[in-house]
Amino acid sequence: MKQMFQPELIDLHITVQNEEELFELIAKRLQQTGYVNGGYLEGIKSREQVFPTGLITEYLNIALPHSDTDYIERPFIYIARTTKPIKVKQMGDNQEMEVRDLFFLGIKEPTKQVGLLQELMILFQNEAFVEELKAISENEQLFNLFMKQWEEVKNG
Repeated sequence: MKQMFQPELIDLHITVQNEEELFELIAKRLQQTGYVNGGYLEGIKSREQVFPTGLITEYLNIALPHSDTDYIERPFIYIARTTKPIKVKQMGDNQEMEVRDLFFLGIKEPTKQVGLLQELMILFQNEAFVEELKAISENEQLFNLFMKQWEEVKNG
């Protein structure tokens, strides 16, 4: 999972009006850098309509948008934080919720999806980690936080 994080795949200062604008922006960036192919934007939008990915966790509201593996060229996790909350639908019951922190998951092997989601959920249940995450405003700092976290998990 560690190799899915890259400093250039973090943007903590995104100004968009809504989820659709955000998806278009991220899809364009991912396509330009060779992480996804041309079908990704449509893939992520249609999947989100059927299986929304907003999650209210104890310490932070997040969303984990992802598409079918056909659209992924190289595995990635793109971390996006919007300057103001945008509306997304909640996983499971489709209720509307607000979120600023989104983690776009580019999973090439479907069998790894559940494990990745579980690892992320464990992280977001860690209050100290989430407090640190919320306080960070620089991309590089956030990258280092995740790297440190994986080291601890591996050595723990």
